[in-house]
Amino acid sequence: MTATAATQDTKQGTEQQGPAESRVFAPPAPFTAQASVAGMEAYQALCDEAARDYEGFWARQAREHIEWQTPFTRTLNETEAPFYKWFDDGKLNASYNCLDRNLANGNADKTAIVFEADDGAVTRVTYKELHEKVGKFANGLKSLGIKKGDRVVIYMSMSVEGVVAMQACARIGATHSVVFGGFSAKSLQERIIDAGAVAVITADEQLRGGKQLPLKAIVDEALGMGGCDTIRNVVVYRRTGGNVAFAQGRDVWLSDLVDGQSAECEPEWVDAEHPLFILYTSGSTGTPKGVQHSTGGYLLWAALTMKWTFDIKPDDVYWCTADIGWVTGHTYIAYGPTAVGATQLIFEGVPTFPHAGRFWENIAKHKVSIFYTAPTAIRSLIKASDVDEKVHPKNFDLSSLRLLGTVGEPINPEAWMWYYRNVGQEKCPIVDTFWQTETGGHMITPLPGATPMVPGSCTLPLPGIMAAIVDESGADVPNGQGGILVVKRPWPSMIRTIWNNPERFRTSYFPDELGGKYYLAGDGAIRNKDTGYFTITGRIDDVLNVSGHRMGTMEIESALVANPLVAEAAVVGKPDDTTGESICAFVVLKQARPTGEDARKLATELRNWVGKEIGPIAKPKEIRFGDNLPKTRSGKIMRRLLRVLAKGENITQDVSTLENPAILEQLKESA
Repeated sequence: MTATAATQDTKQGTEQQGPAESRVFAPPAPFTAQASVAGMEAYQALCDEAARDYEGFWARQAREHIEWQTPFTRTLNETEAPFYKWFDDGKLNASYNCLDRNLANGNADKTAIVFEADDGAVTRVTYKELHEKVGKFANGLKSLGIKKGDRVVIYMSMSVEGVVAMQACARIGATHSVVFGGFSAKSLQERIIDAGAVAVITADEQLRGGKQLPLKAIVDEALGMGGCDTIRNVVVYRRTGGNVAFAQGRDVWLSDLVDGQSAECEPEWVDAEHPLFILYTSGSTGTPKGVQHSTGGYLLWAALTMKWTFDIKPDDVYWCTADIGWVTGHTYIAYGPTAVGATQLIFEGVPTFPHAGRFWENIAKHKVSIFYTAPTAIRSLIKASDVDEKVHPKNFDLSSLRLLGTVGEPINPEAWMWYYRNVGQEKCPIVDTFWQTETGGHMITPLPGATPMVPGSCTLPLPGIMAAIVDESGADVPNGQGGILVVKRPWPSMIRTIWNNPERFRTSYFPDELGGKYYLAGDGAIRNKDTGYFTITGRIDDVLNVSGHRMGTMEIESALVANPLVAEAAVVGKPDDTTGESICAFVVLKQARPTGEDARKLATELRNWVGKEIGPIAKPKEIRFGDNLPKTRSGKIMRRLLRVLAKGENITQDVSTLENPAILEQLKESA
């Protein structure tokens, strides 16, 4: 979708609905008194510093928060814009900053990770032990011939070993690409091929909700599809002891790989712009985008936002419920907490097993003080507590909490208020964080000791983040009017390029329609007329946000059409009380349109097909069959009309340009 078309869609949805929320919650005075950024004057002073001397501001942060092996002398290199480079003549190592520094500063015996397994078993790992694990794993990877610049795919569930694998790659200068453990063999294969990976790190199985789910078998299936000729080794962590196939000469148990290895591994010092990782995210075309992040700028922002947004203190127990397969698990599990020497909880399981009070039980059990989760999880636990009062937060000791956060999607005001009252007991600030895979870390969020909070609003940009709302030509729009969210100046943790596709990077994020100079977030937004607070109003491209996970409509459509029974498909999003947005697919078959039980059976078959092609998270919640799709006489599918149908609303738009307006009635029915 062009910026122009996107803006027109966004305006229609937002101009009339400016943020009407009038409730304002000031940060508690005791919190502000001890905060890293204490009060709005302190916040404004940082913003003013960045405005006065942008490069000087970022240089100061980089020198204060990162340890450099070779200090940088150049802060921002704009000669090849929009391929910006930060601190590019400096050298560092991400693993050294996350681990070795904690051995030198007195944190060696401090707990780095408290791991709670699906079955409730607890393991504690100190920074010294984590350093040893990473050193042995890194030396093991080197023994396989993996070296600086090689790409390694990690396909694991939540575990200490998953974090160790990421840090081990960083230690030797290999670029990791973590693939969410819920993605299918085909999705995994596509990412292996695009990254040109030399190895896959996985586990025999994963444990979730009391079930043993395959991982190694899916890796084998992916490699068996062909095209993965660059893979030399598969490293397997024995998690469950389940039976798995083993290819001699290629596959190696993690325990055998690290056995006898030295715990000392000299870090590979890399340029600040060295690719730390590639993380694939859905775009508006069918091909996943390999978002490439740097080492120096990314690590700086991971550490700095831990201090600013989460106000991290030495005695905090921090818990981010995300998965390492998503960017939140990179920045706010694998790198950010370790870079600031925090103690964090890592949880293998799901919030509803063995009961829907598991999150609250874990907070009470481990004395969690900072809790960071997704609005989808909050909404599902609200529903669960309505059904079964025993799992309501009031039945658990949550007195250790001092700060709450949300991530992945906007949180609706009603869920925000429930979270504030029932989990935070009206004493914990909530940081409603807006950011993206591409931004590397938080962009717009309340600072818990400074910013007055408004339910449903991510409030104000962090210092140094020059966010704005513009129209289709790149001109600023007045507060109270919807438009396109952009960032006007580069920042250290931003996406560097799309792996193997720099032109797609340029046209996707710095489009000519906006003059090629502003970062296009792909989201619509509106600012409050009085406060200037930002509220995100939704995607402006063909990307859905389901439970905080981005999926391209084209990707799901391509999966459906790959089924031999399907002639054509169109996918749209519809509002969902729990997941924020759900997937609705309109399908035309190569055979007669089914009805009744036949339609329901085929819909189930197609859902499972999409689950196998992409992963369970991409399964359409609803499938509707039609003899055709609503098209203009030029053959364009009218997706705007499909979105109206999916919502169950009446069509009020002019349909005279449709070649087949009668089809709209047929598509109202769900299978």
